[in-house]
Amino acid sequence: MTKKIVIGDDHPMVRAALKTAIGSVVSDLIVFECSSLDDIVAAISAERSAIDLVLLDLSMPGPHGFAALFLLAAQFPTVPVAIVSARSDPATIERAIAYGASGYIPKSVDLHDLKTAITTILAGEIWISAGSSAGPRECEDANAVAGRFASLSLQQMRILMMIVEGRLNKQIAGDLTIAEQTVKVHVSAILRKLGVGSRTQAAVLAQRLLATESEPQE
Repeated sequence: MTKKIVIGDDHPMVRAALKTAIGSVVSDLIVFECSSLDDIVAAISAERSAIDLVLLDLSMPGPHGFAALFLLAAQFPTVPVAIVSARSDPATIERAIAYGASGYIPKSVDLHDLKTAITTILAGEIWISAGSSAGPRECEDANAVAGRFASLSLQQMRILMMIVEGRLNKQIAGDLTIAEQTVKVHVSAILRKLGVGSRTQAAVLAQRLLATESEPQE
């Protein structure tokens, strides 16, 4: 059966390497190469969600880090998403899995581990590299955070990311082509779901909990 896999990374050489590695594991393969989150969403939408796996870099342009993972999970809940990142610290890996990732593949893994990861994830299992498990406290915290942000709709998550960028309601309305009053309604819902009292608090919480600890040098 043909496997359809989306590779989301803004580095062409990384996409090419992943495509080659996947091709050595999956004989009947269609790969969609994407350099941004919008490209990924468009590719999945065009295939009517008939995508077997998304490989997502945490540092692409646009909503990135864990925000991108939440956005994809909100819009395409049945499509498995695995993180491929230069970061390999246990805390980031544990949070990614708690947030719903089907696997976490550090870019430093060798070809054998990469093939194992792809095979495992396509089989419906979760894959992380050996020795990368974080402690129980990180898992508890991540799961608590995941529950709060998972309650946001796709549109609310997009608006939250724009709030983080410092955009005003009028600017958000223009970018999303919706009424400013609609934005206000969404903002109120976002504050309620996150349990905060202001846009500033929501932005701080999002920056602290959705982003990775620091951006990797990729």
